[in-house]
Amino acid sequence: MGMRDANDRGTDWFRGLYARHFPDVVRYGLRRLDGMAAAEELAQEVFLVAWRRRGEVPARTLPWLYGVARRLLANHWRAQRVVPPSAELTELVELDRQDGVVRLMDVRTALGRLSDDDQEILRLVGWEQLSPSEAALVLGCLPATAKVRLHRARRRLTELLRERPEPASTVHNELGAVR
Repeated sequence: MGMRDANDRGTDWFRGLYARHFPDVVRYGLRRLDGMAAAEELAQEVFLVAWRRRGEVPARTLPWLYGVARRLLANHWRAQRVVPPSAELTELVELDRQDGVVRLMDVRTALGRLSDDDQEILRLVGWEQLSPSEAALVLGCLPATAKVRLHRARRRLTELLRERPEPASTVHNELGAVR
């Protein structure tokens, strides 16, 4: 599918896009920033770019919006010369270590030890529930490259979880089965 002319995309198109995807973009920001205000500000910036570049927005809009958000965040962190904050995982799983299952907090700690690229591919597929092909659109790479990155990131996460002093455990969450 090709890009549409900006003239085909007026306020009705934009209102529909905003209504459908604003909550998704806010959640994307919440997982990467501290606080609702910062996440909503990011989402507003993303939709400002979408309006300005409406002729370039592809039919698969959500991955494109995530890509814009990712670039805005990278520019912000570069300008601030700060390390991106690690997102808080809101879902805690109460599990018994005697049964060989780790708390989700161990996964969060392991995620924090991965490279930014590994964290992003895992977040896009796990949290944002994009397919590897859609994640490729966000990351600006080929689908095959995104699949390889995802496989390698999952493998590195698994290795970090195995480094724990406790017995080998299993966690199944949105990031995929981790042993």
